[in-house]
Amino acid sequence: MMMPDGALAMPAAALVAVLLDRLLGEVRRFHPLVGFGNLASAIEKRLNSRRLAPGLLAWALVVLPFVALAELLRPYVPFAIDVVLLYFALGAQSLCEHAEAIAKPLREGHLDEARQRVSWIVSRETSTLDESGIAKAGVESVLENGNDAIFGTLFWFALLGGPGALLFRLANTLDAMWGYRTERFNLFGRFAARFDDALNWVPARLTALTYALLGQTRNALACWRTQAPGWDSPNAGPVMSAGAGSLGVQLGGAAIYHGQVEIRPPLGSGPPPAAADLGRAISLIRHSLWLWLAVLFAIGLLHA
Repeated sequence: MMMPDGALAMPAAALVAVLLDRLLGEVRRFHPLVGFGNLASAIEKRLNSRRLAPGLLAWALVVLPFVALAELLRPYVPFAIDVVLLYFALGAQSLCEHAEAIAKPLREGHLDEARQRVSWIVSRETSTLDESGIAKAGVESVLENGNDAIFGTLFWFALLGGPGALLFRLANTLDAMWGYRTERFNLFGRFAARFDDALNWVPARLTALTYALLGQTRNALACWRTQAPGWDSPNAGPVMSAGAGSLGVQLGGAAIYHGQVEIRPPLGSGPPPAAADLGRAISLIRHSLWLWLAVLFAIGLLHA
């Protein structure tokens, strides 16, 4: 099989990786990110003295060798390296499967099962959630993780190839592990959190724009403009407000984290989400992914 050359090589590799992700889903055993997480945990336990410098050193020790190795290997088989790295870095099919596993029992009225399923992908307390609360938690997770697991990865892949996708995914994983404002991680994990914010700044806004274009555009843009500044995360705010506005639902509000009730600013506009809206969020993710691939091919054709 002839490999595409020149400007179309990267979008072709992206398409193959997305199709592999769709057909095969997430690696069930020996997933590289699981091994990476175990390595990161071991290094954190050894180096975490609750100071900034050891956190920076730990981040470099965990991330940079893998990215450097990918960069060294890529010139020999660039297409294959790009496909493999993007396939492992993408989480589109896994995200949609987890969301559908919540939506199905929710549609059928099996709230206990739906609560258990949603607890696997969110950090809030789920044991007392009603149907709307479960749907809200699921929709919020789908919209936010759409950027983290899919579009941020694709953005850095488009810029730097497979090593760029790997860099983004590993940095995002460390932010999820270390980027907490707790006594243990406030200083140690600060670089991981800030670096992930920097990597995510442009992709998050492109994701928000994509969500807006594929739904209630005017409402999504208005929610993005007025609501995103009130959200704690500089990147989750645009993504979730635009996504909620695009779907025409109201997110945010009260949620219980670690036994404490947090009142979060509202996101979007309209009624609280129901089970059907979780399915609509999945569709928004899938349509956004195909739009990004189309844009990548259009850019490649312009340069060809």
